[in-house]
Amino acid sequence: MSATPHTARLAVLIDADNTTKLAPMTEALFAEIAKYGTASVKRIYGDWTQPNLASWKKVLAEHAIQPIQQFANTSGKNATDSALIIDAMDLLYTNRFDGFCIVSSDSDFTRLAVRIREAGLTAYGLGEQKTPKPFVSACDKFIYTELLAPAEEATEQAAPKKKGVKELRNDTRLMSLLRNGIKAKSDDDGWAHLGAVGQHISKQAPDFDSRTWSYRKLSDLVIAIGLFDVEHRKRPDGGFSAHYVREKQKASRDSS
Repeated sequence: MSATPHTARLAVLIDADNTTKLAPMTEALFAEIAKYGTASVKRIYGDWTQPNLASWKKVLAEHAIQPIQQFANTSGKNATDSALIIDAMDLLYTNRFDGFCIVSSDSDFTRLAVRIREAGLTAYGLGEQKTPKPFVSACDKFIYTELLAPAEEATEQAAPKKKGVKELRNDTRLMSLLRNGIKAKSDDDGWAHLGAVGQHISKQAPDFDSRTWSYRKLSDLVIAIGLFDVEHRKRPDGGFSAHYVREKQKASRDSS
């Protein structure tokens, strides 16, 4: 009998004060988190006596999220942040989790993300595109919540617009990340496993996400750029398949 593959156990901690816009997208939020593991703990922090958290109250029971009350004795926002951080450290010391998901756009959680990573666990951040860069960079992976909204619900301001070939090629950060990732993971013939390339990029840019350019998968984004050869390979037994990528030779690029 084959061993059951390990599923990462995650603690999901939500800053309610900072994420009221996210409440209607709770299902999409946990669908995203499920890509990385099982949400073994789901807690949300705020002053539940305040009317601004009404949108969250409607979805707590449906998604089995435990509300943690934190009265606004002085500064409500800071009190909520402190309660979340204290709970995170308590959970960290239980050694029962493989990672933490911090749902907030607040830079106050930067040090918490760093501490989680220092403990050898994975720190995931989920917040709006306004999230300060230090918090984004402190996480192993950061997901912008605007990318989770269904296309029909996304506003014109939040919805990422699909970019054409010229715009993609002129995006210097995108092109640099892709080329460096392929170079770092390539074999002697220049081919690199696309999954490994994506992992390498995420280490440099935790917020890298093909959905930013409206492409569901990294392979779709790479193909759309048109400067890379992409092969879909199968194992000899026909089981697992994967994409491999390399930069096109100059003559081939000039003709694209």
